[in-house]
Amino acid sequence: MKSFTAVVERCPDTGLYVGHVPGLAGGHSQGATLDELRQNLEEVIGMLLEDGEPSLQAEFVGTQLIQVG
Repeated sequence: MKSFTAVVERCPDTGLYVGHVPGLAGGHSQGATLDELRQNLEEVIGMLLEDGEPSLQAEFVGTQLIQVG
């Protein structure tokens, strides 16, 4: 079993959760709930893996809080 890190945001216009795997071309999806998003991402990543081991263009490292002003 292979693990991937997804970055998740909520779209202010649609209210949908939007997720993408950094560095994985085509590794993105959306869902009305976090569970639906996870299932959709699993399906998309599974399809991408059918073509062989993907070469990641980047790797998720973390987040930083930036304060200004």
